[in-house]
Amino acid sequence: MSFTYKPNKRKRAKTHGFLVRSKTAYGRNTLKRRRQKGRKRLVVSKNRK
Repeated sequence: MSFTYKPNKRKRAKTHGFLVRSKTAYGRNTLKRRRQKGRKRLVVSKNRK
């Protein structure tokens, strides 16, 4: 039996990154909501450890 979650930084950024969010209307809404809520980080950052 294998684990479901297999971390991969590149895939995570390509799926949940800022550029991906910015492309679609739904993604932009997501960013807007997170800004309104006052999130410290809007999306997954490539440079985080």
